[in-house]
Amino acid sequence: MAEAHVHGRTIGSVLVANRGEVARRVFHTCRRLGIATVAVHSDTDADALHTREADAAVRLPGHTPADTYLRGESIVKAALTAGADAVHPGYGFLSENAGFARLVRDAGLLWIGPPPEAIEAMASKIRAKELMAEAGVPVLTPVPPEEAREEHLPLLVKAAAGGGGRGMRIVREPAALDGEIRAASAEATAAFGDGEVFVEPYVERGRHIEVQVLADAHGTVWTLGTRDCSLQRRHQKVVEEAPAPSPDGALDAELREAAERAARAVGYRGAGTVEFLVADDGRAYFLEMNTRLQVEHPVTECVYGIDLVALQLRIAEGAALPDATPPAPRGHAVEARLYAEDPARGWRPRVGRLHRLSVPADTAFETAPADRGVRLDSGVADGDEITAHYDPMLAKVVAWAPTRDEALRRLAHTLERARIHGPATNRDLLVRTLRHPDVVSGRLDTGFYDRRLPELCDGHGDGREEDDRHTRIAALAAALADAAARTAAARTVSGRLGGWRNLPSTPQSKRYRAEPDGTEWEVRYRPVRGGPPRPEDLPGVRTLRAGADRVELEVDGVRRAFDVAAYGDGPDGRDRVFVDSSLGSRAFTVLPRFPEPEDRTEPGSLLARTPGTVVRVADGLAVGDTVTAGRPLLWLEAMKMEHPVTAPTDGVLRELRVRTGQQVDVGTVLAVVAP
Repeated sequence: MAEAHVHGRTIGSVLVANRGEVARRVFHTCRRLGIATVAVHSDTDADALHTREADAAVRLPGHTPADTYLRGESIVKAALTAGADAVHPGYGFLSENAGFARLVRDAGLLWIGPPPEAIEAMASKIRAKELMAEAGVPVLTPVPPEEAREEHLPLLVKAAAGGGGRGMRIVREPAALDGEIRAASAEATAAFGDGEVFVEPYVERGRHIEVQVLADAHGTVWTLGTRDCSLQRRHQKVVEEAPAPSPDGALDAELREAAERAARAVGYRGAGTVEFLVADDGRAYFLEMNTRLQVEHPVTECVYGIDLVALQLRIAEGAALPDATPPAPRGHAVEARLYAEDPARGWRPRVGRLHRLSVPADTAFETAPADRGVRLDSGVADGDEITAHYDPMLAKVVAWAPTRDEALRRLAHTLERARIHGPATNRDLLVRTLRHPDVVSGRLDTGFYDRRLPELCDGHGDGREEDDRHTRIAALAAALADAAARTAAARTVSGRLGGWRNLPSTPQSKRYRAEPDGTEWEVRYRPVRGGPPRPEDLPGVRTLRAGADRVELEVDGVRRAFDVAAYGDGPDGRDRVFVDSSLGSRAFTVLPRFPEPEDRTEPGSLLARTPGTVVRVADGLAVGDTVTAGRPLLWLEAMKMEHPVTAPTDGVLRELRVRTGQQVDVGTVLAVVAP
């Protein structure tokens, strides 16, 4: 089909105004199309994977997003300096900023996104709802705070600008509404520079379902099926799939029709997503429209066999979509977001060096791995440092299969086999989620993790007792590998020096602390002359072979291999050890043989568990105040999330050692609460 060029321009070079995984995703398509690529990078990202992969890169001085990726003028200047023709915003940062889109266009560059007017129309959720209601799209009616009554509960306070779960609060008690409005407004101001919030009914056990849209400048609008994004933590998506599970096609057709009306109502062009909340009675309500590419776009690409980024580029050049209707969908795709975080401890983000990330995927960034099965989209590489400056997502793992059951099974198996050596992640949670009966049967809603988190975090699926035994066996494998490495080193030294020692066969022991739960384990083994060491205190376990990086054990009559990798970056310089096997993956910190005296920290001290920035202190909080256990005293922001720091016990606030805006490191004393 002949292409009609509205702009009459062909893109030769694209600057991606973003970082990490999405920058690499756009670069991948550009390389395939013969388009040059330009990266921008903060000082933190000077050696990042996206910076190294681009044809050219321009530095944005600074470390924080506010100093770098959120400075539109600096990014436009970088594009002009590097000779780029166009700017792709990715997602997050300035991707939904109409002012930035205008800066790009005013500089004579092509904007690979919707018109600024469309971005503006959907930028405020309040105005967007009014516009959608006029277009006949169903919406939830906001509740004026002063009119809120018991019968309106529960309520949801939401930021009018931005997204990603920031500035959102669920209210279940009328007396809590004013305080939650203030808290949501403060968070929204810090995150988006706009503290406007609104209140609407909160739909319990609702499903978050969205529709991918593509629109050109020639009147064609594609609606590419549905995606279910109901599995969320803190209103941020964790697992997504396409198409959304549905007993029939009625809901799919209804949402696609509403999404097309929404796109046409604002004169949309390019890729966008219309999001809906579906109540348990089947009624759907407009949530918002994301005027950009979505993080979860790969599941749609896999099912429809298309490259959404390539189509974004075509539309920006003025070309029409290739057909009046989109291609037919095929099969099912599920995506899991692999985060550096600890779900069992309030989804606390984790930082540190990522020594190894190896996922047995068939392809990377390929748009339609239908015949290959698993796709990996990641913005990090082995050896990268995971910092508190950016989102904690390490990778997106996507599985395609002819059926939903097969896709879920394939994705769980792939994640289980991944080798992840570095900060703690949500990998085990993802595996258990994908195998949970509610998920397998399609009983999804946004409250899933609120209800199921304790059981999903407890053990590795075999019960606590069996899980503890598997952890002890993994610790034994780590100890045997360490012994093998030391024996090999001793033999080298002995051979070089001509020495000989006759060591008695006495039991040896090693102590480890399991991560991230902190449980300590001591394992014992007895060296055997001329053979592998013999485990002590572990009936049913026999050593078959022990090497420095691989140990083979017979466990209850079954031969199992344990891959062991050690790195010298644990707390206080101690080694960290990662053990991967068919019994699961375990991470340990090596402890000294004899317990060390406890750190002398003042009793009642509240320590920072992650590096971050103090974004808020509780209203009116002052030294000398009486506080109750569990009361939030202050909030730390790390990796785009706020984390409350609460009083550990009833008592008196003796010290408050930090202030709003202060950056803190792990272990910083934030406050002291005395009985």
